[in-house]
Amino acid sequence: MHKLRTKVILIAILGTLLLSSALQTDFLTEQKKFERVRTAIKDKQDFIEQKLKENQITIDNLNLLFVAYKDNDVLDIYAKTKQETTYKKILSYDICSRSGQLGSKRRQGDGQVPEGFYHIDRFNPTSNFYLSLGLNYPNLADKRKSKASNLGGDIFIHGSCVTIGCLPMTNNYIKEIYLLAVHAKNNGQSKIPVYVFPFKMTDQNLTIYKAKYKDTKELISFWDNLKIGYDKFIKGQKELNIKVTENGDYTY
Repeated sequence: MHKLRTKVILIAILGTLLLSSALQTDFLTEQKKFERVRTAIKDKQDFIEQKLKENQITIDNLNLLFVAYKDNDVLDIYAKTKQETTYKKILSYDICSRSGQLGSKRRQGDGQVPEGFYHIDRFNPTSNFYLSLGLNYPNLADKRKSKASNLGGDIFIHGSCVTIGCLPMTNNYIKEIYLLAVHAKNNGQSKIPVYVFPFKMTDQNLTIYKAKYKDTKELISFWDNLKIGYDKFIKGQKELNIKVTENGDYTY
């Protein structure tokens, strides 16, 4: 009886694993139905596999984390295997254009690029901007910080070189970024983190920007809060365990 029960449990576990694998593989299969994704695979698959190989990562064992710096106009791509906890930077891209100013996004129509800690929550293979990856803006921190009735939405990392509040990467580079994200999602990474900082928040840079924005105490307080997360990530190169307080501050 004991052996039979053990066998039943093992069969159930195996069935769950097979179903999970099938569901994950189905995401890539579904994405391949779209012409632009097929073009991205044709144009960029060899490149991203080689870039991953240089970092001892295979495409079927990939997790991602994105870090954007608004005033530097840079998007860094970090990667690791699913078994590892520490990320390494594998690619860095120039953000093609930017709207708004430094500071968080707090309402619909302000033209701002958000600042804070987000994740990719949707894939659009037929975007008006070629391919696009949606961020979960507004997040809980945004909702608790804003007094606006409409915070806006539809913030994307996308192709092209025009934007109102998004991160445009050109059609060429979005093929690489989108394809990497598809494979990470296909490997079971349901939420790819996207950390958006106003600038590279070193102590020296923060001092410079604080002096420049000295009359905006609320913004400086917000940046002080972001810097705690920035320092923690830069030091450890690990995904942050983020929570949000009642007043909308991040805790790590």
